[in-house]
Amino acid sequence: MTPFILHLMRHGAPQLAGRLLGHLDAPPEADGIEACVARSRGLDFARVVTSDLSRAMAPGAIIADERGLSHSVDARWRELYFGRWEGADPAALPGEALARFWDDPEVFPPPGGERWSDLQARVSAALADLTGPALVICHAGAMRAALAVLCGFYLRQGWAIDFPYGALLSLRVWPGKPLSGQITGLVA
Repeated sequence: MTPFILHLMRHGAPQLAGRLLGHLDAPPEADGIEACVARSRGLDFARVVTSDLSRAMAPGAIIADERGLSHSVDARWRELYFGRWEGADPAALPGEALARFWDDPEVFPPPGGERWSDLQARVSAALADLTGPALVICHAGAMRAALAVLCGFYLRQGWAIDFPYGALLSLRVWPGKPLSGQITGLVA
């Protein structure tokens, strides 16, 4: 099958930045939206897909409208669900439990939250439905899960990459079973 370019962009700064937002729908800041819109200019894509959270949907809708493209919303691109830690300031959480989570979110998921493999399975299914070229505006965890699925990154390799708000990761994706990919660019 023919490879396509996939641009993964982390949403811009949301209200409550720095907290564990997960599935919490913290609205985007206006400058966060503008940062994503500006970053998208000059990229080649034929469709825009976003998670169903407003911090990803808002810039996606503007970008799609500017280009006259369709904007589809897919909840599988959401961030990891942090369970009882949703919306928490990490500094206010028990340090030992938080350290275990950051060290291994598969074995030590947030209380009542999602395991790493659950996020990876969601993103894998979303990736399998994509055709390109595409821009997906999502979350740092979903971007790391995409690297695991497409490039075979181990958990620690994905966690080692910093995806600040508005970060852009471009991949060449080879459709099929299994999907595979190659990083073509990373802009923080």
